[in-house]
Amino acid sequence: MTSQMSHTRHLGQLSVNAMGLGCMPMSWAYGVDDIDPVEVRATLREAIDLGVTLLDTSDVYGPYTNEELLGSEIVDAGLRDKVQLATKCGLKTIDTFKYAYDGSAEHVRAACDASLKRLKVDHIDLYQLHRTDPKVEIEETWGAMAELITAGKVGAIGLSEASLENLKRAQAIHPLTTLQSELSLWSQDVLENGILDWCKENNVGFLAFSPLGRGFLTGEVSSVSTYDFRAANPRFTESAMAENQKIVDAISTIATRLGITNAQLALAWVLAQGENVVPIPGTKRRKWLRQNVAALEITLDAATMTELSNIPRSTIPRY
Repeated sequence: MTSQMSHTRHLGQLSVNAMGLGCMPMSWAYGVDDIDPVEVRATLREAIDLGVTLLDTSDVYGPYTNEELLGSEIVDAGLRDKVQLATKCGLKTIDTFKYAYDGSAEHVRAACDASLKRLKVDHIDLYQLHRTDPKVEIEETWGAMAELITAGKVGAIGLSEASLENLKRAQAIHPLTTLQSELSLWSQDVLENGILDWCKENNVGFLAFSPLGRGFLTGEVSSVSTYDFRAANPRFTESAMAENQKIVDAISTIATRLGITNAQLALAWVLAQGENVVPIPGTKRRKWLRQNVAALEITLDAATMTELSNIPRSTIPRY
């Protein structure tokens, strides 16, 4: 193992630290019955001290409370110039973890204005479409998002969990800066369907969410509460976790041999998928943040990468 040559990666026209931070767990979705506001604030501040620049959120996280958190803890604290704020639109909350799609131009414009107010900023560095709306042509949605750049409200735009067809249709209207999708040792769809290759060929940055398998690959998650987003996920039933324990065991064997943690091994693998890839692991605790950022110092050799390519894969779907 050797140190990464650089901790900066280029996502289209954005230059960011190679390790981003998913802010969702700080106020929503994972273990909401175990959120310590003091620790959350300390984690945000320490992330910036450690050099993390990209902070990812969305209007539906809460809803709204995650953006408000960043507005108060980042902008009010005078830290705006140290970070790039990435948020999303395109979903409306129906119930705690249920949404409706809305990719209409009207919704995009209204959602952006509302996010600007909650974040307490005059522009959003990266504005992403959370999910494409099957009832609205991508050309309408993407056109409205491109107009936000012209209006000075948004610096760059990206998609999340989009198909290759929609990526190409959007790109024909206005260049994508990023695609955000799941990528981890147990979720490699974008490697298999050509989407990550397309991003590389078109100078599109890739934000890897859930790079630690929603925490499961760390070996630290043995169960989830009924108030947790993961409780409804097929991979987090008791039987599924028992079935997928073989994946964790394989990762643990390699990590132990290398003298690193499961999380660091999993993140180093994601980082190795390309210079346009930036993982955005979510956390609300400093101890996990420090462990995640330390993965930037790890480069896996070819033999280890081959070994990781041969570990078991999940037979249980993501959703």
